[in-house]
Amino acid sequence: MKTFLVLGAGTGGTMMANKLAKRLDPQEWKIILVDKDETHYYQPGFLFIPFGFYKPEDVVKTKKAFVPSNAEFILSDIELIEPDANKVTLTSAKRVIQYDQLLVATGTDIRPGEIEGLAGAGWHQNIFDFYTYAGSVALSKFLSTFRGGRVVINVAEMPIKCPVAPLEFSFLADYYFQQRGIRNKVELIYTTPLSGAFTKPKASEMLGGLLEKKGIHIEPDFAISDVDAGKNVIYSYDGREISYDLLVSIPTNMGADVIGRSGMGDDLNFVPTNKYTLQSQKWPNVWVIGDASNVPASKAGAVAHFESDTLIENIERSIHGQALQETFDGHVNCYIETGFGKGLLIDFNYETEPLPGTYPLPVVGPFSLLKESTVNHWGKLAFKWIYWNILVKGLPMPVPSRMSMVGKRA
Repeated sequence: MKTFLVLGAGTGGTMMANKLAKRLDPQEWKIILVDKDETHYYQPGFLFIPFGFYKPEDVVKTKKAFVPSNAEFILSDIELIEPDANKVTLTSAKRVIQYDQLLVATGTDIRPGEIEGLAGAGWHQNIFDFYTYAGSVALSKFLSTFRGGRVVINVAEMPIKCPVAPLEFSFLADYYFQQRGIRNKVELIYTTPLSGAFTKPKASEMLGGLLEKKGIHIEPDFAISDVDAGKNVIYSYDGREISYDLLVSIPTNMGADVIGRSGMGDDLNFVPTNKYTLQSQKWPNVWVIGDASNVPASKAGAVAHFESDTLIENIERSIHGQALQETFDGHVNCYIETGFGKGLLIDFNYETEPLPGTYPLPVVGPFSLLKESTVNHWGKLAFKWIYWNILVKGLPMPVPSRMSMVGKRA
């Protein structure tokens, strides 16, 4: 019996475990799924909790509920991966698992300790994140009694999970404070290490214009150096300083510590991965999905979904001694909440930046690209149902994994 080991039961790992369970011969392959946490979070929902649009319980389920019946689920942290020896040591009872094929789906997480002063005094007093469940819940409590002042949304550095989420937070904050009737008492400042609102020029121009329209000041090229929680000030390496009454931080994002311990990652603990085949650049029987890889695509759930189509085909081809297909093109689409019941949609890949038009069909859409619409807002909200009922179960979606130019205008 051969072993296919999946490390991480988040979006990518769970999705792939379900696909593998359907495609691999159970008489030949045993699938093992390992994760240190028994709770599965709908991470896009963290954005909505601070503003009371979602309740905390709306974004949690058990991971076991999504594990295929013919796979073994082990609740444990990972002590060490030894890819040269095809083995993994777990912290639980020091169990050692020998594998034939390995999928790394260990994700990424925030590291506030990477920025001087950020993780010390002030964290969860008037410094919060919304990239964690605990952070978003704590921020919700803080905002419910917030009466005004300067709110600074700071992106520390790239890459981060869901690059548009900080922008969405800014737009929803504008909406939230207007609904509460205190927008005139709140100054919103969006600080980013980028030269504009986003990484892609056309989208950056559009999103930057939207920030300006909503009265949200953008501070570009702001590379945060440290935080003085006593003075309520953040500093950049070029000497700029910005005071705050509330700091919403998107700290440095890094891959799992075990990737670093195991000598498998880059400086940020992301696994070097072929960006077209999603195979490890060093070990032929190691595959990488989602946030754990260093491919230059957005770290978002939609990317993991599109990657999974390439991965399942290439894994099967590799097992049968066939040449891999270079079919992943970096495709991602993101719904961007802009407040007031509207949203944007962007669709792009490695080579093509977001373009205007309609998605997924020409003319009829129903979704508009690079344009606010109520339909886009409902598309964003509908994704939660799609996530729980289709995406993580590894079921097919009625959209192509590769980017299409259908409906787009150059």
